Amino acid sequence: MKKPNPKTKPSAKPGALRIIAGAWRGRGIEVPPGNIIRPTSDRVREALFNRLAHAFSDEGFRLAGARLVDVFAGTGALGLEALSRGAAQAVFLDRNPDAIALIKRNVAKLGAEDRAMVMNADGAHAPRAAVSCDLAFLDPPYGEGLVQPALESLAVQGWLKPGALVTVETDAGEPAPAAVGYDFLDRREYGRVAVSILRFKP
Repeated sequence: MKKPNPKTKPSAKPGALRIIAGAWRGRGIEVPPGNIIRPTSDRVREALFNRLAHAFSDEGFRLAGARLVDVFAGTGALGLEALSRGAAQAVFLDRNPDAIALIKRNVAKLGAEDRAMVMNADGAHAPRAAVSCDLAFLDPPYGEGLVQPALESLAVQGWLKPGALVTVETDAGEPAPAAVGYDFLDRREYGRVAVSILRFKP
């Protein structure tokens, strides 16, 4: 986990993140101790969702009613934030058994079982999708070369609708993500964290 930024609003309590906006605004979700799972901070999530809400609406993107996949989901914070803000359904992919159990607890805590599916799956080698999504969040472990295979896997396995947005969180020192079938749209840095946004254009 990253060190807290003193300029950001505090999380709901130690060992928890808060949902920033929407139906579950202010509700806490569980975060494990240690640094095995690295959740996206409140500050970065707030900035990302502001970009999604305002920067791409003219191009037809709407979070309300969207289907999404949260890849390398960790705590599930990104997908749960999206559900709180009106997304219709979220699929959470992670291969860490502790992360899978944690996401299921967070989903249950928020009463989101009817809108969430948690899958034990490797984000770099995703299984075949049952339904294509409007949005994907990728937050892989930094510096392990997982971004490009994850992007390729999502495309090949049918996870993305044409025109779907994909957000990719990396260390700011890593190069901007790129893969065949994606247009690069935007990159913002928040200290040591960079968030890029791509559009799937098969």
